[in-house]
Amino acid sequence: MSARIAVPLPKACRLLNHGPTVLVSSAHAGRRNVMAAAWSMPLDFDPPKVAVVIDKSTLTRELVDASGEFVLNVPSRQQAAVTLAVGTQSGREIDKFSIVGVGDTAASVVGAPLIEGCLAWLECRVIVEPHIQQTYDLFLGEVVAAWADPSVFSNGRWHFPDEQRRSIHYLSGGSFFTTGDAFEV
Repeated sequence: MSARIAVPLPKACRLLNHGPTVLVSSAHAGRRNVMAAAWSMPLDFDPPKVAVVIDKSTLTRELVDASGEFVLNVPSRQQAAVTLAVGTQSGREIDKFSIVGVGDTAASVVGAPLIEGCLAWLECRVIVEPHIQQTYDLFLGEVVAAWADPSVFSNGRWHFPDEQRRSIHYLSGGSFFTTGDAFEV
């Protein structure tokens, strides 16, 4: 597992502010899964909250509905092939962790696993909103723990050291782009 530093919860939104594709991991009753999601965002600072779309047809949705928990994992460019694979294959048909080669480790607060090699991790508990969950597949989560790889995030800021350790953003048809260089105005 790559190194992790704790991120103060009021600053956890900074891990998603730049709009990366995320890997949503879930677990319940001995089953686990991971899926890619291009639609996620921070919602609040204190307590920190996030939103993510999880389609009702997915195994991840079944596990999140049952457990009330999930993790948003922020993958890097070097994980783009894995991100595409877990986003295009069903966890009902394969064990993505063994077939796709996704490594994981235990989270600190929730039962869903942290995906190894990611740039950041947000452990979340579902804020139950049945109408938006059923109508829009939109899940709200309270961030109960947040972590970042110190080689890319420290002092509350991203600092990508090289092209492979940048967050990725999904376009469509298997195409991604990476986060660019930061600048101040």
